[in-house]
This record gives sequence, structure tokens and C-alpha cells, in this order.
Amino acid sequence: MAIIVQKYGGTSVGDLDKLRQVARRVAARFEAGDSPVVAVSAMGKTTDELIALARQVNADVTIGIPPAARELDMLMVTGEHVSASLLALTLQAMGHPAVSLGGHQAGFRTDQAFGKARILNLEPERILREVREGKIVVVAGFHGSTEDGDTATFGRGGSDTTAVALAAALGARVCEIYTDVEGVLTADPRVVPDARKLDEISYDEMLELASYGARVMHNRAVELAAIYRVPILVASTFGETPGTLIHGGPSVEQRSKVRGVAYDIDVAKLTLLGVPDRPGIAATIFEPLGESNISVDTIVQNVSHDNLTDLTFTVARGELEQARAILEPFLKDVGARGLEADASVAKVSIVGTGMQNAPGYASRMFRALADGGINIQMISTSEIRITCIVDDGQVTDAVRVLHEAFGLATISG
Repeated sequence: MAIIVQKYGGTSVGDLDKLRQVARRVAARFEAGDSPVVAVSAMGKTTDELIALARQVNADVTIGIPPAARELDMLMVTGEHVSASLLALTLQAMGHPAVSLGGHQAGFRTDQAFGKARILNLEPERILREVREGKIVVVAGFHGSTEDGDTATFGRGGSDTTAVALAAALGARVCEIYTDVEGVLTADPRVVPDARKLDEISYDEMLELASYGARVMHNRAVELAAIYRVPILVASTFGETPGTLIHGGPSVEQRSKVRGVAYDIDVAKLTLLGVPDRPGIAATIFEPLGESNISVDTIVQNVSHDNLTDLTFTVARGELEQARAILEPFLKDVGARGLEADASVAKVSIVGTGMQNAPGYASRMFRALADGGINIQMISTSEIRITCIVDDGQVTDAVRVLHEAFGLATISG
């Protein structure tokens, strides 16, 4: 019997009727002779409700920020445990042997970065034993346990990472991610109603889309899939559309076009004013942020005048206050003139293999935004991505403008 790994998101198990539909889909694969290992998210908006509950007793609770981070992780994973137990019970009621496992029981060992933990090791012996005994295994996603036995979560969307890690460790031929959309689309369909489904997309393209705002996949899950060459099928729980296959993809020479537009409003901008322009200053500024697990993106340093420069960069909006608290004591130490923060910005990105090797993509992007009356505050690029920082009130307009400018409504898969 071949092991298959499936993951069902929060909307897929949002209520008991949907949970039963998922159970029927899993059971069909089991009856066909496969050995399903299923990762599940919390039901519907359970995670948001748990966070809101925590903030009623402690207004300072923020994901990933001490001292409450450990307790918040303990609280949040209860949602995944509920989903896993209910799905296993539903399968049992249908006459199929099933068992639910928490992240620690499934063998996930993590570091101690609560709220954004990384997997250090996966020991799937318990899962393999249950599979050999003929059971369907349902794993509570999104988390594992530290060396001390504490619960640590992978960050929002982390059940994708659970599923891909399971597929890699168990040697599954594909990891199936089931969600409320029919696959990977050229843009968020809530913003662009005529967004089109892609039949396939490369790991690199999907990683850029996920990292810069596309919510269909967790970016760390795509990283893992690329490292271990695990193909991912993204499809709808509620239909039979073939979905989108994420895989190694063609070479740059085989295709050169924009594949999708992503946006992210979880962005804030910090500017250090009048920073002395001397060796080591950037390390002095960014090292304490890294030590606090704060990711920095889109860094721009102005041309130096009188050996002083302004240094601007972005962080996640939820980490703005923590970043500011870390940086303010350094202002006097490094001789900077001040610190400005702006939480009213957003990112919009176009992604496609080969853009850097073909002329005109940047100019078309900038012209489209200009014609739409959208001002660009910062720009960053990679080989297959161009990102602009814009006012958050204009970001959805920017997505629509760019989707039209690059003809994505008529793209072939």
C-alpha cells in the first residue's frame, strides 16, 4: 500500500458537514488501497478565536513574542487537536480504523522559537507503525515539540509545512494540499475575480508568490518541498478540478513570462535617519533583530551625504513594535538622528521565471502603477520577482492594474 499525504485547511474542516465530506474523501483513497496520512488545520476561524480569547486575559499577547509566546502556542494547537480527533472519530464511525496524533506523537522535533518554530528532525516511527497496522493516521498540523517537550508552532499556515515534512519523511510520491480554492491562481480571486488557475508552477515561482503574500501555500512548506523534491498538488476540497501541480518546473529558457501577482498587507516600514556611513554599522543594526527572530526585507540605503545616510527596511507589521523597541536603544550608540515607523504600507509583486533575463518587465510594471496613480515607495527584486512597496490603501488597486497589464486573465496554465 502506497502512503499518500493529504492536508486539509481550516475552511475544509470548518464545520461537521465539511468534516464529514473530508472523511469521505480520505476514506475513498483508503478503500482504493492507499494508506492516507492526513494533516489537518483548526476548524474555520478557531485559531483567531483562541488568540482573541488570550488577549482578553492578557492584552499584550503577540504571536512569537516573549513572555507569552510559549503559552499562546500551547493554546493555539488545541484547535488542530480538535480537528484531528473529530476526523479520526468520523472515520471510525464510517467503519475505518483511524488514529489521531499530536505533533509530538507524530515525531516533530523543533527549535524553541515559539510562534515560528523550525523543524529540527522528524521521527515518523509511530506513524509507520500505525500505517503497518492498517490505520488511517490523522496528524494535528502546525506544531511539534521542543527538546524540553514544550509545544512550538510553525507560524500561521504551518499545517502545510507539517504535510510536506510528512511526505518527505514517509517517501510519499506527492503531497496533496486541499483548500477552498481550485488551485494556485494568478492573483487573489477576492481582489481579481477573473484570476485564472495555473495547471502547474515551479517551486521557485511558488516560493516567491508564497513569500510575498499569496496565501494558498505556506512559504516554508514550499522550501521543504523544493529541498526534498516533493511534488505538491493544490486542489479544492469541494470539487474535482485537477488543481495545480507545484514541481521542479522548466528551465528559464523554456518560459519567460509573469505567472502571478501577489500582495501582502502585513508590512511595516522603519527608517533610521542620519546613520553614520561606516563599516559595520549595518551589522550593528540588523544583528539584534535577527537574534530576536525578526525577518527584515526590502532594504534601501540612501546615497551618503556628509558621511550620513538614511537606512529604510520593512518588517512584518505584527513585529513593528518589537523591532522599534530593539532599535531605539541603538540610536544613541550608533549616532543616528532618529527612527521613523510607518505601518500604512504594503507589498505588491509580480513573479515569473526568466524576468531578469528578458527586458521590459520592470518598466511595464512601473508604467502600469504610474498610470493607475499608484506611487512606488521602495523596490526590491530577485531573478524571478519584482516587488514594490506602496500605500496599503492602494495595494488592491495595484494588484488589479498589474493583473491586467500582464494579461494574466487570459494566461494558459
